[in-house]
Amino acid sequence: MKKVLVTGANGYIGSNVVKQLLDDGEVEVVAADIATNNIDDRATKINCNLFDVDPNVNLYEYFGKPDVVLHMAWIDGFVHKSDKHLAQLSAHYTFLSNLIQNGVSQVAVMGTMHEIGFYEGMIDENTPTNPLSMYGIAKNALRKAIELKCAENDVCYQWLRCFYIYGDDRKANSIFAKLLKASDEGKTTFPFTTGKNMYDFIHISELSKQISAAITQNDVRGIINCCSGKPMTLAEKVEQYIRDNNLNIQLQYGAFPDRPYDSKIVYGDSSKIESIMNNRKSKNVRVHVE
Repeated sequence: MKKVLVTGANGYIGSNVVKQLLDDGEVEVVAADIATNNIDDRATKINCNLFDVDPNVNLYEYFGKPDVVLHMAWIDGFVHKSDKHLAQLSAHYTFLSNLIQNGVSQVAVMGTMHEIGFYEGMIDENTPTNPLSMYGIAKNALRKAIELKCAENDVCYQWLRCFYIYGDDRKANSIFAKLLKASDEGKTTFPFTTGKNMYDFIHISELSKQISAAITQNDVRGIINCCSGKPMTLAEKVEQYIRDNNLNIQLQYGAFPDRPYDSKIVYGDSSKIESIMNNRKSKNVRVHVE
């Protein structure tokens, strides 16, 4: 089996993806992070700060010669204004470049729709980027740099652009996690925006399946939108979440202004990920029949 190095493996998304990769049973997983308590015990765990490893060390050998690296490590992902995004940009690039130059054959990096900036409509792989937050700027710069580095070294490059994630929310820092916290504290009202903006929501379990499917093949490359492809208003999604989780909370619409860098309607072109998922289903059917 191929060996996959997953960085940021102990995080909200990372821990779910590691479990999905292991459940799918197609790859061996090496899971690296500064803590490993949330990582599935079936993985080989490496407790380390990626950026504290001596840059003169061959990271390809250090992590057991992985065939694929899935780079999900990122600090302050929910704090879009944080200066840490740009401060650590070169460290991300140096880390991935070391692996690329020393033998890894496939690089997949977690991206974000915030690379796009203010945009209305469907985002595909050719949509121009104009990020309006430190988070989006840093991610977009890393995307361009790693694409070039992979091309120079004939390495398969995949940029997994994610949209609005929910599910397993007590481990997250999203609006859904904040709703649960408010409910736990006995609050019956929740300050909210207008809720009119339409986003592409994807459950963490479906996202994990998409990521697992995307990186265990290398025919479909480049920017891959990991999304539902179906826009839904924030108000509709949050009201649905409140009902589904039986929360005794009412939204206070208009208490907060909408963020100026959030689009009025934005969703992903899901054609590439749908192709990947359909190919996986066909493959599984063939294996079952045989």
